[in-house]
Amino acid sequence: MLIELIDWLKASFGDFPGANLLDFLSVRAGVAIITSLLLSMVTGGRIIRYLRRKQIGESVRDLGLQGQLEKKGTPTMGGLIILLAILLPCLLFARLDNVYLITMLVATVWMGAIGFIDDYLKIKHKNKDGLAGKFKVAGQIGLGLLIALIMLFSEQIVVRMTPAEAESVGIVDAQRVGEFTAVTLENGTTVERANYQTTLTNVPFLKNGVMTYADVFDIGRQLVWIIFVPLIIFIVTAVSNAANLTDGLDGLATGTSAIIAGTLAVFAYVGSNAIAANYLGILHLPGSQELIVFSGCLLGACLGFLWHNSFPAAVFMGDTGSLALGGIIAALAILLRKELLIPILCGIFVIENLSVMAQVGYFKYTRKKYGEGRRILRMSPLHHHYQKGGMSEVKIVIRFWIIGILLAVATILTLKIR
Repeated sequence: MLIELIDWLKASFGDFPGANLLDFLSVRAGVAIITSLLLSMVTGGRIIRYLRRKQIGESVRDLGLQGQLEKKGTPTMGGLIILLAILLPCLLFARLDNVYLITMLVATVWMGAIGFIDDYLKIKHKNKDGLAGKFKVAGQIGLGLLIALIMLFSEQIVVRMTPAEAESVGIVDAQRVGEFTAVTLENGTTVERANYQTTLTNVPFLKNGVMTYADVFDIGRQLVWIIFVPLIIFIVTAVSNAANLTDGLDGLATGTSAIIAGTLAVFAYVGSNAIAANYLGILHLPGSQELIVFSGCLLGACLGFLWHNSFPAAVFMGDTGSLALGGIIAALAILLRKELLIPILCGIFVIENLSVMAQVGYFKYTRKKYGEGRRILRMSPLHHHYQKGGMSEVKIVIRFWIIGILLAVATILTLKIR
């Protein structure tokens, strides 16, 4: 919005001091981080006071966890703070005609709305189950379907490569969008490159580093949607639910999401930069640079919310925040063609989700076989297992953050380890 305003002012009145500042992506990303952080810190206090005044608090069941009952009545639906701190700076500092940014804004509002309805039903109607699971899943499937269709059919979401590179991965000329453009490399060599619509994605640890889903599943390009669409839906649903399960201790999901956001900002930078992408041997995604600004907003929003959400939490994000964060992270990774890195980058989310699946599955199996259900963990998700063992909440959260940082570093290292 500010970019369009400044462009209009320059066209009407000519250049003025600072007119070109927002032309620099690094400036826009940096200002977006600061604005998001300050916005979530400053407005967070007012929103928390409003939630307290309206008695929109957390209802807590006694599960025998240390300090659990003390959290009863703590304001919830704090995810509104995160959503506000993402959306407003994006609208101010990002280019609003960019399909990558538009997709992320839609994903943010979409998942935020599902989480908000869920929280609203829990609080307003005293319904502890909130929105029925089938409606949550339907919403997640809807978002996954939308993202998959945009990836398949938008002529703005492309991969830029030379004809030789395209031929080596089985991309045909019919997938080319627009004309060839001459690009001069650092060594002075001039090559022709073009934009191609494709489901090509980055693959960690492989020498060539890319693959197409059509080749992997040995199906034609016209039928690739049969594999691609369900895969994207699965990723969005799985990551969204996993983030929701992780939101069980003060600051756990928020801090983990901040680490992931910072890592995705790095991938957005190298993927959108022709020189960096060529050097690292990854896919060059022209136009995806606006995802750097979005990732910065996400990072700032999470850090600012952590100001209020760190132990002891003054507010919980609720499903308004946790479902949205999971959906946002999944959408970002997919648009950056880093979806295959999610098991590493989002390792905390994954292990939390698997711990619940293993606990429930083993309980049902042993109940059927032995007549009584047995458990692998003291309690699931995994963070409650350690809490039941007497470990303090703060120590669990900080240790999970440290593991999250290690996973983030490992994810970035996949750019060179092949």
